[in-house]
Amino acid sequence: MVEYGLQMYSLRDVTKDDLKGSLKMVADMGYRYVEFAGFFGHEAGELKAWLDEYGLICSGTHTGADLITEDKIDETIAYHKTIGCKNLIVPGMDWSTEEKMEENITLLNGARKKLAEHGIVLGYHNHSGEFFPTSYGKIIEDEIIKRTNVELEIDTFWAFNAGLDPVAYCESLKDRIRVIHLKDGIPSKPENRNIDHVHEGVEGKSTGEGVAPVKAVREWAMKNQVLMVIESEDLNPTGPEEVKRCIDYLRTLD
Repeated sequence: MVEYGLQMYSLRDVTKDDLKGSLKMVADMGYRYVEFAGFFGHEAGELKAWLDEYGLICSGTHTGADLITEDKIDETIAYHKTIGCKNLIVPGMDWSTEEKMEENITLLNGARKKLAEHGIVLGYHNHSGEFFPTSYGKIIEDEIIKRTNVELEIDTFWAFNAGLDPVAYCESLKDRIRVIHLKDGIPSKPENRNIDHVHEGVEGKSTGEGVAPVKAVREWAMKNQVLMVIESEDLNPTGPEEVKRCIDYLRTLD
């Protein structure tokens, strides 16, 4: 049986008030891995105890770039070590100016080295905007690939929404991919495919209910032994119901 992870952002309607209960719920649904999107003030030891209690593994975290700066990274490393997490993924950055781009590239390169010294891999999670030229003429995904050695957590739906074939894209970069986001939805209209409008009109859906190539992405990930982390953008009618539909659908493919 294929084991899946869940990006806890998908349960954002309940995690903020009951993270422990949310983890139990995730385990009961059949997810094996969790990828955190914030810790809501809980101490690392407490979080690790909950993971152990429910038989879950932290496959990664979405951690803001503000927590890998020189003055914060040691604390961030200590937290990740305690919860047993070896993947820290930055879920987007401010790329609005060329100066910010240069600062971000420098930050990613420096943090990657520091994290690697402690056995933690730094990754970057794309949305759709990274695939289009900025106002200053740079395609951010290309800059990250060329100018850093960070791993790539490809969000396959956001790549699809940008007009890419997510399977072909992952195949072209598979040496830098150990985890992907598997998700579904209805993409923005083709005329919105530019950095300013590409996220407009997108509809998040449970896996199997949208038009993204979920089955093909799943087959590629299985073939290449890449962990699939489920993420749902919608809360229909609640996060728990949404992510339960996701894994129930994926179980029909086993």
